[in-house]
Amino acid sequence: MAGFGVSSQTFSGETKNPTGRFDFAIMASTAFLVLTGLLSIYSEGQGREHATFFINQIKFTIIGIAPFCLFAFTNPRFWLRTSNVLYVLNVLLLLSVLFLGKDIKGAQRWVEIGSMQFQPSEPGKLLAVLTLSSFYANRQDSITSLSTFLLGMAHMIIPVGLVFMQPHLGSVMVLMVMWLAVSVVAGVPGKYIGAIVAGTLVLSGLVFTVPAVREKVLHGYQSERILGMLGVFNGKGKDVKGKNYQTERAEIAFGVGGVMGSGFMRGEQKEKHFIPEQHSDFIFTVVGEEGGLVGSCMVLAVFAFLYYRIFLVMLRATDYYYRLIVAGVFAVLVFHTFVNIGMILQLVPVVGLWLPFLSYGGTALWLCMSCAALVLNIRARERTILF
Repeated sequence: MAGFGVSSQTFSGETKNPTGRFDFAIMASTAFLVLTGLLSIYSEGQGREHATFFINQIKFTIIGIAPFCLFAFTNPRFWLRTSNVLYVLNVLLLLSVLFLGKDIKGAQRWVEIGSMQFQPSEPGKLLAVLTLSSFYANRQDSITSLSTFLLGMAHMIIPVGLVFMQPHLGSVMVLMVMWLAVSVVAGVPGKYIGAIVAGTLVLSGLVFTVPAVREKVLHGYQSERILGMLGVFNGKGKDVKGKNYQTERAEIAFGVGGVMGSGFMRGEQKEKHFIPEQHSDFIFTVVGEEGGLVGSCMVLAVFAFLYYRIFLVMLRATDYYYRLIVAGVFAVLVFHTFVNIGMILQLVPVVGLWLPFLSYGGTALWLCMSCAALVLNIRARERTILF
């Protein structure tokens, strides 16, 4: 007996009729969030050149049907058989950023393909979920051994290191949280996981409190964001170099929205372009200002419902490998949502993590659509457990 939830053999519990257990709740929630994102981007871009973001997002959504179908209809065990190839592919994609990447605002995270910008760290998150799940599934019988734990850590070191070099601290955090979730569900002993978590907390504490450590670990703009969030002010009472400007304007946007909101396409903060990058990392401020407390709570409720349904798929999975995949997907999407909303509410530093399904960007949207499709696929293939 190993892992989290119902114990079983690695490849048990798959139904012969995968289309017979389609989860309409997950599909409907996903479609609602994608539509909300499109409407928010449309509203944000009206009356200026950024209207092209909406057209691009429509194109990204249509293109996203391809990876959605790929992960919705391919037997998940195929990813287990090809896990070594997927791992090499992930490393090569992340390496391509270092050699071919375009530097944008101090970070080298994107590779230009024609007129499009491709961010390899986004599909890298799902590839890491699949390869780490495959690693643990192949070592299910020795999941409690120290060697399995150390090899699992080594499995993550290369992709995490390559993402850190871009630099993209937010994606590094996503990968580490994903590793934690998959490891816990896999049944890795708590003493091993606890040691890593404790070490991470100590390092985080040093980064936040010791300037010398912060300067060695973080880049300048990352350090300034942390200082801004911690309230390090100059003599005039302003945050360091205006690094809190986005979050302060976001707070105003939610205040203007009030309970019922200003109405679709009537946001004052949006209309006057007060919030930089509002179409991407700060897209939820459009919902907050134009939809108010009611609209914001509605969208958050759909997020909560979607993640609840995904959690149930993980909890009820009878296949060990499937359970690990869903745990990784759950961790990636939930952590992105938590941190993005936390950034806007000034609970965590601005680390450049988009809001799933809503934020502008092709690779981010394709990742989210692929994750939803993979969960739908696994849900359809699992048999109901009868007691």
